Amino acid sequence: PDGSDPSVEILEDRDWSREWMQHYRPMRFGDRLCICPSWHTPTQEAAVSLFLDPGLAFGTGTHPTTAMCLRALDQRVRSPIRIVDYGCGSGILGIAALRLGAAHLLAVDNDPQALTATRANAERNDIDPAMMELVLPEDEVIQAWRGRADLVVANILAGPLELLAKPLCDLLSQDGELILAGLLASQAQQLIESYEPMGVRLRSIEQEEDWVCLAGRRIP
Repeated sequence: PDGSDPSVEILEDRDWSREWMQHYRPMRFGDRLCICPSWHTPTQEAAVSLFLDPGLAFGTGTHPTTAMCLRALDQRVRSPIRIVDYGCGSGILGIAALRLGAAHLLAVDNDPQALTATRANAERNDIDPAMMELVLPEDEVIQAWRGRADLVVANILAGPLELLAKPLCDLLSQDGELILAGLLASQAQQLIESYEPMGVRLRSIEQEEDWVCLAGRRIP
């Protein structure tokens, strides 16, 4: 016996940070939108294609929470609205909204790497820089957006979403809509109850596996 553990498999040396790329293929979301890796050519017909390289930031469309948000955007963005992507990660949601017809995007993230990835993906998709503002959460630009966003989307986690209830609701215009994801079905009711005192009534619009997506507007 050489003392080796038979349960341990020695793998050949690879660039594991990019190994996943070979399994990442174009994906369709809703009626119009196709998310395509930047190293692929779209293989399915779509009215709107978004080329994406997430880099080190979260957001490829493969996770149920991102997929549900993309489908919600595909249904809702039909005019030149103003959108906030809070916790933008790779920028997939905000840039998708711009490609679907939104007029202006405020992308917020506490990780500068995410803002860098969002900017790079916007350039990859020929987005006019004048249509975007990319900021950290403490940036004063956010205050200028208060009460002016037609759509606010946040795909984070239940805990941060609960803490962000007031700032996210404050961004909404009078007729604006809020979309929240990153939470489990078991966490939905608590989040709904946290947002009602802020003047927004949420409901579940989709569930995939154990994850749900909530949406809502200001209470009349």
